[in-house]
Amino acid sequence: MALSNADVQKQIKHMMAFIEQEANEKAEEIDAKAEEEFNIEKGRLVQTQRLKIMEYYEKKEKQIEQQKKIQMSNLMNQARLKVLKARDDMIKDLLNEAQQRLANIAKDPTQYPTLLEGLVLQGFYQLLEPKVTIRCRKEDVALVQAAVKKNIPIYKGAVKSNIEVRIDENNFLSPNISGGVEVYNADGKIKVSNTLESRLDLIAQQMMPEIRVNLFGTNPNRKFMD
Repeated sequence: MALSNADVQKQIKHMMAFIEQEANEKAEEIDAKAEEEFNIEKGRLVQTQRLKIMEYYEKKEKQIEQQKKIQMSNLMNQARLKVLKARDDMIKDLLNEAQQRLANIAKDPTQYPTLLEGLVLQGFYQLLEPKVTIRCRKEDVALVQAAVKKNIPIYKGAVKSNIEVRIDENNFLSPNISGGVEVYNADGKIKVSNTLESRLDLIAQQMMPEIRVNLFGTNPNRKFMD
């Protein structure tokens, strides 16, 4: 039986409605899928950027911490150098004061001649040469002559050997020397420096550890004691 025009139109509308419904459902499905994929990608991008930001600030924090350590180390080294310089300056002042006192001793007629005798005799013993030359300050020539005269018998009795002594009156010690003598062998190649300054330097070197302990206390970082 042939369908009427009205029936055909009705079926066409029904089919169009079905197709439209399917299209809408498909579109909704596509939209939902797209929204899901968008959210997933958005979440991935956010997480990636978050990790990058965290990594960046962690790196910055480590750099700042390292810079702080370097700066602290530099400050500690600077402070340590300042302390060491202050200590060295104090020791220099102490030695300068000792040298000034030596100069005063050289001016003391009750102490200096005896001291000079000991320095001359010690020079003889250190060289143990048959001929020696003594160099002294110009103003000490007479005192050195007296010291030589007194010490030659003492030296001969101790070492059982003669000694010939010459005082060099052409070359005197520097005006900066407070006192004492320099004793040379015959050819002048061997010298014993028994000036007050050289004796002070020797004693200072020998006593420096003790001086530092007395001034600054025991070093806590020192493992071994002499």
